[in-house]
Amino acid sequence: MKAVIQRVTRASVTIGGKLHSSIGPGSLVLLGIHKDDTAEDVEWIARKIANLRIFEDPEGRMNQSLADIDGELLVISQFTLIASNKKGNRPSFNDAAPPEKGKADYEAVCQALNQITGKNVQTGVFAADMKVDLLNDGPVTILFDTRNKE
Repeated sequence: MKAVIQRVTRASVTIGGKLHSSIGPGSLVLLGIHKDDTAEDVEWIARKIANLRIFEDPEGRMNQSLADIDGELLVISQFTLIASNKKGNRPSFNDAAPPEKGKADYEAVCQALNQITGKNVQTGVFAADMKVDLLNDGPVTILFDTRNKE
């Protein structure tokens, strides 16, 4: 599982020309599911995202989490994060989870984030053609990969 977490002042997702969901200050998460991901990966990445301290404290240091700033969370599925570019110029998506597993794991991460944060996590629609709009704050962008937990 891979996640790209961006600190944002706002973010939204539009599907078919209609606003689907939006957030104010908080984190936008792009989430890619690997075919070999497990329930342990779901829990690990949800805890990392929820507790990530990328928001400024009163001294201007990145030392606060979403809970500390009462921030919002928007999670978008993005299988292209699992792309392999080892050969040629066309990415391979062979390691991406098949749709049924990908959707189940995506929903499990969102549910775990709901439970950990106590907030209603905003989402996109799995496998939809989405337009994501964001204003990256900082910019601050953090990467997590469950295959590199250490």
